[in-house]
Amino acid sequence: MMNNEIRVWDPLVRIFHWSLVAGFTIAYLSGEEGSNLHIYSGYLVLGLITFRVVWGFIGTRHARFSDFVYSRQAVARYLKSLLSRKPEHYIGHNPAGGWMVIAMLVTLFVVSVSGLKLYAVEEGLGPLAGPLPAMTVISPAYADDDKDENEGGKSFSEEFWEEIHEASANFMLFLVFLHIAGVIIAGRLHHENLVKAMLTGKKETTE
Repeated sequence: MMNNEIRVWDPLVRIFHWSLVAGFTIAYLSGEEGSNLHIYSGYLVLGLITFRVVWGFIGTRHARFSDFVYSRQAVARYLKSLLSRKPEHYIGHNPAGGWMVIAMLVTLFVVSVSGLKLYAVEEGLGPLAGPLPAMTVISPAYADDDKDENEGGKSFSEEFWEEIHEASANFMLFLVFLHIAGVIIAGRLHHENLVKAMLTGKKETTE
């Protein structure tokens, strides 16, 4: 048998992957501080996933969604094959890994948008802050209630977007752990160093 290397991941995919790892890690760890670091790392994450969606349509072969988004039947067949001695092998993302990519991109989008909405509600800043509301006539009683709400704690809108932001960020962390576990399991079953492949862009094939 001979071990040959085949190029799989292009430089942009690799840069995206490790930049996203750094961006999400920084954003998650600085979340409690509400600092500029958290805000800027959030913008970085949003920019990266926007790029990845575009690259998923116009990028290189194994970067395209058409190369790794499989049917549910294919995912089930692949997971079943993992229990056998001859698991199905894919050069790019396997069916389970492909759907994990989609799940992580969608979750990161929710994290980013909810973060922007929270930033807009709390600080009145960011691209989702919007224009100032038009002047309207309201009753004194309603004005007093609104004032008491603002003085007594967070508004309903702020609490809503904060809950969405925190829940989606924690769900993303859960997906990260699943992703790492999948990389370890698939790497051992297929005798591949998937971390090295995402660094060099090449996978080893046995013939």
